[in-house]
Amino acid sequence: MTIDAHTHIFPPDVIERRELYARRDASFNLIYGNPGARMVNYDRLLSEMEEAGVDRAIVCGFPWRSHDLCRYHNNYMIEAVKASRGRLIGLATVNPLASKSCDKELERAFSEGLSGVGEISPDAQGFKLDDENTMGRIANAVGEAGYFLLLHVNEDVGHAYPGKTRTTPAGIYKLLTKFHEAKIVLAHWGGGLVFYELMPEVAKVTSNVFYDTAASPFLYRKEIYRIAIDIAGPARILFGTDFPLLRIKRHLDEIEQAGLKETEKKMIFSLNARNLLGDEFQE
Repeated sequence: MTIDAHTHIFPPDVIERRELYARRDASFNLIYGNPGARMVNYDRLLSEMEEAGVDRAIVCGFPWRSHDLCRYHNNYMIEAVKASRGRLIGLATVNPLASKSCDKELERAFSEGLSGVGEISPDAQGFKLDDENTMGRIANAVGEAGYFLLLHVNEDVGHAYPGKTRTTPAGIYKLLTKFHEAKIVLAHWGGGLVFYELMPEVAKVTSNVFYDTAASPFLYRKEIYRIAIDIAGPARILFGTDFPLLRIKRHLDEIEQAGLKETEKKMIFSLNARNLLGDEFQE
């Protein structure tokens, strides 16, 4: 089984009327305001998975600032999960600034079949990583449900690109010192936090952290796979593509060319995601 742990889908109306949604959300405008920025619905994702030989995918929406838009996107995620007959594993999107409305939306989303929260972005949504009343309520909710949180993270050096935020390893370290018991997936190699696991105090708070490889070909040379495994071990790295930003096969090919052992590839492509997701997804 191959599982893509980081993909995105959008409701058809958002794709067809992107200009309207770009006016409603500044971060969406930054990333998707350009008509050339790719967005797909769940049918297109399933077709891509079929073409690439991927069995299942974890799907994210978008970190909307508006609670109403979060709820609207969650409705589509619920529909996608049900229509996929088990191939798609949906995550809820919420803004913790919505307070009790956020809590109620998480309860609804989980009861309707979504399996976690993500991809959340503090910069896009206006909350602080280490705040008990915002980040804390999401961490507590996923912990109580036995689920996980997928968090958008960036490196704080290198080239600029749409969606590059100020959520970097320094802030993530503060988050983990407060909420280290929650299962957290750090997107895009955690913005390089994986390298800091060479520091004992960082390694101490990352036992429940997974790193996904989303957009890796845009950010790092393929040697990162070997280096990350040597630092953090192979059990906490998830194959993720950020599709439709990148085609799934491009990512698969890069990992195949990275010189990893077969046992390591099996963990990255499948076993680690299944361990993260729990017993329901073992087969």
